[in-house]
Amino acid sequence: MYFKKITLAIIVLLACSCTAENNNTDLREGARQEIVTTEKEFEKMAAEKGIAEAFWYYADSNAVIKRQNDTLIKGKENIRNYYAADYFKTASVKWSPDFTDASQRGDIGYTYGKYVWESKDSSGKVNEATGVFHTVWKKQADGSWKYVWD
Repeated sequence: MYFKKITLAIIVLLACSCTAENNNTDLREGARQEIVTTEKEFEKMAAEKGIAEAFWYYADSNAVIKRQNDTLIKGKENIRNYYAADYFKTASVKWSPDFTDASQRGDIGYTYGKYVWESKDSSGKVNEATGVFHTVWKKQADGSWKYVWD
């Protein structure tokens, strides 16, 4: 009798752990898809409403961006101010994640891929800069995704 109870308890625990594992897989995959969608919407906003607006809108309140000379710009408003510079008013940026992943709980994730910046100098000549980006995303209380590191 004791052996049957132990066996039944083990079966129930295994069933519960499999269900939890499936739920975590669903959360992770759902988060990945949401992050991919957010990246596309972020890029679209940068093209339509400007770089400063897009980088401000998609920033978590405690976001940090690393830019030239390893400068860290901390906080949503400082990020907006950084991108308000004249240079960015004539610039455009395009990017696409090559890889996206998320935590098992589906509350944090990251992307990386290639980007292309284009800007015009004072003579109207278009300059292009390319590179690799890495963004860390955090799910917000309202279900949206904001970056905490870029």
